[in-house]
Amino acid sequence: MIQQYVDRARAAQAVLARYDQAKVDAIVKAIAKYVYDNAEILAKMAVDETRMGVYEDKVQKKKGKARIIWNALKGKKSVGVLRVLEQEGLIEVAKPMGVVAAVTPCTNPIVTPMCNAMFAIKAGNAIIVAPHPRAKGCAMHLDGAYRAILRGLGAPEDLYQTLPAPSNEQTQELMRSCDVVIATGGMGMVKAAYSSGKPSYGVGTGNVQCIFDTGIDYAKAVPKAIAGRIFDNGIICSAEQTVIAPKGDYDKVIAEFVKNGAFYVDDAKTVEMMGERLFPGGVIAKEAVGQPVAKVAELAGVDVPEGTKLIIVKPGSYGKGNVWSKEKMFAVMSAYVYEDWEGAVAIARANLEAEGIGHSVAIHSDDRAHIEYAGLNLPVSRVLVNQICATQNGGSFANSLNPTTTLGCGSWGNNSISENLFYTHLYNVTRVASEKPEWRQPTDSEIWDG
Repeated sequence: MIQQYVDRARAAQAVLARYDQAKVDAIVKAIAKYVYDNAEILAKMAVDETRMGVYEDKVQKKKGKARIIWNALKGKKSVGVLRVLEQEGLIEVAKPMGVVAAVTPCTNPIVTPMCNAMFAIKAGNAIIVAPHPRAKGCAMHLDGAYRAILRGLGAPEDLYQTLPAPSNEQTQELMRSCDVVIATGGMGMVKAAYSSGKPSYGVGTGNVQCIFDTGIDYAKAVPKAIAGRIFDNGIICSAEQTVIAPKGDYDKVIAEFVKNGAFYVDDAKTVEMMGERLFPGGVIAKEAVGQPVAKVAELAGVDVPEGTKLIIVKPGSYGKGNVWSKEKMFAVMSAYVYEDWEGAVAIARANLEAEGIGHSVAIHSDDRAHIEYAGLNLPVSRVLVNQICATQNGGSFANSLNPTTTLGCGSWGNNSISENLFYTHLYNVTRVASEKPEWRQPTDSEIWDG
């Protein structure tokens, strides 16, 4: 069965390979515009099927990602000759990889396939999606919509295919049979992708440490951290996970969180009890993932006031051996006190080494030296400064990160890239090298002296 999908994809890709840039871009634009125009319907489908997340946030995410990804792709060259560099004697030519296998998660069942399809087709490839079983209804709806769009544009509908109910074995066979793999999901599937024998792009576990510097406006910084933590009920891999605050201002920072809807728990026994309930056996409770904060509080065994937006706990330790140091896929943050900036970065690093190394850190600071110190000393692929990490870390009109749904975590996270996946990762480049005009070999003195 898998080979039949791949054969159809190869036939469709051979047709796409003859299209000019304008026709390719018309397809890519239509893929994004469908999700943008139908965001409300698709968001409801995602919430209803996966039973995770927040409808309003999913609407925002679908509209936002469709908008920003297409804006980043339009006008970009991806077909034929990319660049002619006369002085270097180089001509760069784009060549499609062929067929992309995309493994997509239940936490992002619409936007991830959309993004993968846009990148794949922009680069001249066909794509086959293997959805998470918990989101196969969303996946098949999108499949029908995209295939209809392709037919309407006179393109082969098999440029986009979806496995209706893939088993692990079928998904692994798909990865082995295609030309390149994008694996967005659990670490087991990412590892399988890298073991497929094909070039693969995976993601690492998120556990974004959020550091607050001294001398900043906490009234502006705290709401950003809250917005990131509670977005889509905390299932975003880039969501802020911690409050790392200076000793002299710790109470002031926590007070600002409480003022903005946080419920703060610093009783050691209660914090320990909550950890045991939300991380039974040290593993995150599946029934808590992506649930409203009231449901999470109930599972954790605490009562929170009506209107609570998130819970903040203060563990007695940080780093390996404490479950609160790990990624929390619900609206809970852990809080830590630091003496100096080096101490803040050390706390963040210890938590990342417990889980999430290679992913990202969020910093609220106006001190350039502090920001650079964090960039130099933290093993992460992204340091986001004074922004909402959950919604801006995957690219934003306000920053220069590639807009994407797949965030590479480098060798730290066992990934092949340490940047945001983009369409440029999905084509090969042929470099036609001529002699440089008026070239000359430098003298030995020029090479070795000075």
